[in-house]
Amino acid sequence: MIDVFLERRLPRPLGSKLVRALTLEGQPCFDLHRIQWQESLLARDGQRLVCHFQAPDVESARIGLRQAGADVSSLWGGTVHAAPGLKDSELAEGNVLVERHFAAPVTFEAIQALENAGAACLSNHRVRFLRTHFSLDRQRMHCLYQAPDAESVRLAQHQAGMPVSSIWAFQRIAPADTTAQP
Repeated sequence: MIDVFLERRLPRPLGSKLVRALTLEGQPCFDLHRIQWQESLLARDGQRLVCHFQAPDVESARIGLRQAGADVSSLWGGTVHAAPGLKDSELAEGNVLVERHFAAPVTFEAIQALENAGAACLSNHRVRFLRTHFSLDRQRMHCLYQAPDAESVRLAQHQAGMPVSSIWAFQRIAPADTTAQP
């Protein structure tokens, strides 16, 4: 199984209950293609969404998600890298996503070295790194943080000299989460 990510920009805001309902509605297609929903990250304004799945391969995910009615134009395979010792309960506290896009392929280690060098900047703004999604083509990355707000992450990233495409606050929707807000 590999990690697969579906990114969406939405024309109308969605609520977390609708995201959960649509995802669960696709379950028969997911089962057929052995796709397992891991979580969805919904922007606070409801207009961006990143869904994380595990599947046998990207093409199986593409077929199953398309059959479930999803727009798969921005679907990509990747790897997940968690902060050392990260617990599920700590991951659930994540609330800010940083998108990074690179013109040429980069190594995870090179970006991690920059992140490590900027650790003081993160700490000064009460920003905690949780996890990274790194694309197989090595040109895209999502970094998840727990922070007071998106502006704290923006300031810390700028001071640390990190490459940033966009930063946005999110709410996490996961299969076992029964507390999804409207």
